Amino acid sequence: MGGIETDGVRADASVASLLLEDQMCFALYAAQRAMTNRYRPLLDEFDLTYPQYLVLLVLWEHRAVPIKTLGALLQLDYGTLTPLLKRMETHGLIRRERQVEDERSVLVTLTEQGAGLRERARAIPAAMGEAVGFSPQQFEDTKSLLERLTVNLRT
Repeated sequence: MGGIETDGVRADASVASLLLEDQMCFALYAAQRAMTNRYRPLLDEFDLTYPQYLVLLVLWEHRAVPIKTLGALLQLDYGTLTPLLKRMETHGLIRRERQVEDERSVLVTLTEQGAGLRERARAIPAAMGEAVGFSPQQFEDTKSLLERLTVNLRT
């Protein structure tokens, strides 16, 4: 991007810019919003929100996981995850069960209805891949950069 002139003065590249167009955080924010908005019509067919879809992705892979593990995999805290899971349970997609051997641990499992969505949902990644318009290499490079960014910002 070219840089916006403010009062006839361009931002000096050697000084940290406060121009919106120069902020990586805004580029990530805008991309995340655009991505989520692109998912919305695909997920509406399943009556799912994006976070619910993420929960299903984990459960389609693992079938059942402790809530603590689910939170770690999705990088969501318990306070965010609990109401999300409660809505999914109300809609008949998952079950939450306290473990007999450790009552503090809650196992999240797919119901038959939740498992049944998997085949229909197989079209979602392809539709999103087409929307993104990246080559397979661009996709892998971008994903890798974002994963490294996440790790760097967490340390």
